[in-house]
Amino acid sequence: MRAEIVSADSQQVYRGMDIGTGKATAEQRARVPHHLLDVIDPDEEMTAARFVDLADAAIAQLAARGTPVVVAGGTGLYVRALLLGLFDGPPADPAFRERMAAQEVPALFARLREIDPEIAERLEPHDRKRITRALEVFEQTGVTMSEYQRRHDFSKVTPRYRARLVGLRPPRQQLYARIDARVEQMIAAGLVQEVRRLRAAGYTPPLRSQQAIGYAELHRHLAGELDLEIAAQLTQRNTRHYARRQLSWYRPEEGVVWYGARSEVPVDDLSRFLEPTE
Repeated sequence: MRAEIVSADSQQVYRGMDIGTGKATAEQRARVPHHLLDVIDPDEEMTAARFVDLADAAIAQLAARGTPVVVAGGTGLYVRALLLGLFDGPPADPAFRERMAAQEVPALFARLREIDPEIAERLEPHDRKRITRALEVFEQTGVTMSEYQRRHDFSKVTPRYRARLVGLRPPRQQLYARIDARVEQMIAAGLVQEVRRLRAAGYTPPLRSQQAIGYAELHRHLAGELDLEIAAQLTQRNTRHYARRQLSWYRPEEGVVWYGARSEVPVDDLSRFLEPTE
């Protein structure tokens, strides 16, 4: 039986954000069903906990049909939460969050880099929510988020699912060339028009969804702040930085098998792994 895909991409959950997130096309979805795409509007919030609930439901439905599951996507926190759960940190502090909301994100990120450079390396510099949470954990406990995660010894946690972890890591220059070409292809495919439609529907920064790479830069272009060429170059640069953060996130993860190209992935072996067990 053919497998179906459960997306673990934190941006592909948004409706109307197709080109910039690299979402599977209608033709691709007709060939292989995808789950957890287009599940919320761009002004709604998606958390790791909510993702796990949705992914668990999708996986349960597929398991009931005997359908194998491939979880695909680069949001490391989502993948870890799905497989190993989330660590128990201190509760939210509304007063602290209100103070942080009054500050600019670059200042918050600079502070986080001083306090916890390890976790800062894994986060988007504009991700106010996760930056605030990391600062909140340190403010309340005196312990950094990265140290909290180490104390939550994932090596001793029983995985929630039987899984094989596979990653693609082409040579850096090849990866960067692909990123640059992909940004050019997205713009040629209509990314500017996609962002214009989002703006017309009222979806603009500082919505978290609209601060995603590619969208943030083109919002600035459409607001008259950047020429399109500069916006494209910034998107390419920021995507390269994000790719480095993805690799930094997954580097300490146990069990990930890396391949330099898709052609190296042992598809037959993985297919056998996906076969139902007795």
